[in-house]
Amino acid sequence: MTQPRSVVLLSGGVGGARLAHGLDRALPQGALTVVVNTGDDFEHWGLSISPDLDTVMYTLADLAHVERGWGMADDTFRAHSMMQKYAAPDWFALGDRDLATHLVRTEAKRRGDSLTTITARLCSSLGVRSAVLPMCDQPFITQIETTTMGTLTFQDWLVRERATPPVRRVLHEGTHEPASAWLERIQTADLVVIGPSNPYVSIDPILSLRGVRDAVFDKTVIAVSPLIAGRAVKGPLASMIREIDGATPGTTWLADHYGGLSALVVQRGDETDGRGLPTLATETLMPTRADSLRLANELLAFAEGLT
Repeated sequence: MTQPRSVVLLSGGVGGARLAHGLDRALPQGALTVVVNTGDDFEHWGLSISPDLDTVMYTLADLAHVERGWGMADDTFRAHSMMQKYAAPDWFALGDRDLATHLVRTEAKRRGDSLTTITARLCSSLGVRSAVLPMCDQPFITQIETTTMGTLTFQDWLVRERATPPVRRVLHEGTHEPASAWLERIQTADLVVIGPSNPYVSIDPILSLRGVRDAVFDKTVIAVSPLIAGRAVKGPLASMIREIDGATPGTTWLADHYGGLSALVVQRGDETDGRGLPTLATETLMPTRADSLRLANELLAFAEGLT
């Protein structure tokens, strides 16, 4: 294929956001659409929180705290400290600048605005040039069925319980309709990229929406592995693979889990056992913006060689 003119990235979490930043800088303006998981969305202190959307938005606007992986750089937590004095739930930290995002989103949702409309307005205010679209506008809740604590919402399991309860399976509750704004972008895309995000909780929710899997795998689809030498770059993915599927974390598992992939991008040294898929082996860690751009350019050049 030639240089893709239209790319859709499926994203969730820090890895997906960092790849989005690289693709945003590597592609012409308007060529990238980032479809973001909303299964992590929840309410906290009466506010509507969209963690993955905000991570992508802050990253593309160069406002994200790069080392921490969440929230804004140079943020303070004075409101959070005051909430602690009031004995409010404090297991999910919200920065003072970050609070403005949640206040604006919550008020707009109360007025009846869709999450797609709100996200577009927030991104425009921050100077984000690529389209950032929530996977759906209606509630979609990812839940974690554990072996020791029953079923927990994703944020309760990941943040409050620090992902320590062993996982039996991942459940999805709520709408099954994708937001109409982006499904047709999949249908007209030259390339679909699955970001280096946790497949169970970041990508599967997107693919589970009605009509999405068929639309995605009708295209050239490249998945960037979130694993390096059998370990997750960030988060509990490796242990989830063992607990849920009883499998060995690695390239074979990733290829089998998604099915229908056109190609893979993996860490150098992990290129074996990719089920025969064309594979780009490179440095997949993106600790800096330069690394994100390098990986994006390598991925796009690799895509040009696919038939």
